[in-house]
Amino acid sequence: QVQLVESGGGLVQAGGSLRLSCAASGSMFSNNGMGWYRQAPGKQRELVARIISDGSTIYADSVKGRFTISRDNAKNTVYLQMNSLKPEDTGVYYCKVAINVLRALWGQGIQVTVSS
Repeated sequence: QVQLVESGGGLVQAGGSLRLSCAASGSMFSNNGMGWYRQAPGKQRELVARIISDGSTIYADSVKGRFTISRDNAKNTVYLQMNSLKPEDTGVYYCKVAINVLRALWGQGIQVTVSS
């Protein structure tokens, strides 16, 4: 069974940095869109960043200039570098791979907490 495993979350002070990693296994996803979503307490899950097979990227307005998404197809891994973190970045971050137009694969989620 294919799966995604996130790592790199934790507790950081405002202004600090974290790098999230998402390693996929069971299938190669070099031709698939991959992205990061987050869900703050009491709120809906929202798109943070997305990267497609040609390397083009999309970011939520709230993270532009602070976060960078990248992928290493040889390692079947997508990353999210998060700099200048703010308390409002706190939430559970989920990795996503688009399997096809009807189905996506999600990671288990990883906690990011930013203290003021």
